[in-house]
Amino acid sequence: MKDLSIIREEIDQVDKEIAALYEKRMQLTSEVAAYKIQAGKKVYDPERELEKLETLSGLVPDGFLRKGIRELFAHIMMISRKRQYQLMQGNAGAADGFTPVPKIDAAHARVVFQGVEGAYAHIAVNEYFGSGVGSFHVESWREAMEAIKNGEADYAVLPIENSTAGVVAENYDLLVEYGHTIIGESILPVRHCLLGLPGARLSDIESVSSHPQALAQCSQYLQAHGQWKCSQENNTAVAAQHVKEAGDKSRAAIASALTAQLYGLQVLEKDIQTNSANSTRFIIVTKQKIFLAHASKVSICLTTKHQSGSLYHALSHIIYNDLNMNFIQSRPLQGQDGQNWRYRFFIDFEGNLKESAVRNALCGLTEECENVRVLGNY
Repeated sequence: MKDLSIIREEIDQVDKEIAALYEKRMQLTSEVAAYKIQAGKKVYDPERELEKLETLSGLVPDGFLRKGIRELFAHIMMISRKRQYQLMQGNAGAADGFTPVPKIDAAHARVVFQGVEGAYAHIAVNEYFGSGVGSFHVESWREAMEAIKNGEADYAVLPIENSTAGVVAENYDLLVEYGHTIIGESILPVRHCLLGLPGARLSDIESVSSHPQALAQCSQYLQAHGQWKCSQENNTAVAAQHVKEAGDKSRAAIASALTAQLYGLQVLEKDIQTNSANSTRFIIVTKQKIFLAHASKVSICLTTKHQSGSLYHALSHIIYNDLNMNFIQSRPLQGQDGQNWRYRFFIDFEGNLKESAVRNALCGLTEECENVRVLGNY
């Protein structure tokens, strides 16, 4: 039996040979890229790759080795494609059509939000655009999207994620349906209060209303008052408005302290949210395909082939271009027959659409996924 040190020396020698052959293969990959650029051919040729994998896995007799050869060369081919995408700098993939702008013209902007004055979305509007911006409200998030589509508003401010309750799934679906663009975001600390009529006491309360997300964010507080009946409203400020209109001291709403001031209500208890660091991320949406020149986050949505490893291969384009992914969320595909239990993925990663690494990643994703769309750069 060979000594272990001798075996390791032989392995080191084989590894050096493999590294040299890998370098040679990647040089040939560059030549392939040059040919494809000149011929206008796509990088990804799945039929050719499948044929090669079948041939290469047949070169070894052992079943375990055949699987290993297939996996090894599948990765080599994947890396080769990424090298080709890097060399094809002119391809922007899903980023085509986006125009950089220096800033948003807040002074002349028309902004729509869901709810009424005093809602957290209204506060987010003022935080992002300034308190002097021209804004108006609608009853639903869909109506806000329609207002942009019809030219009634330049921008909409919509909640997209809460640090306690999670994502606002409906707004992800609306982004896909309407094809609007995210151009900014505002992260608003959310400090929920229990609001009642002037003179009401905590012992008077029998029912509490608010938006479903606000109720979820105050779940521990509400569980401690299990005798209260909870009901849902379209908005926190709407809930407060209804308490004011009802004139019933047994009714309360969960909303902000500012809402209490606007509607003449009394703050019965402050900071009743479960998470003391509770925050909501609002997105600023427009129908224009623009992005701020200094933007540093890219949001995309994509669908992959319904086969093993497809999401992994998609995410590898982000990894190989040294882009930091900081969010991924799945949503069921809607309105498509035979698509039950298939999903669309929403992904955020750091970068700017002008950067070559971002463009390379989008080029690869566009070629290898069923569908890719840039939701925004902000």
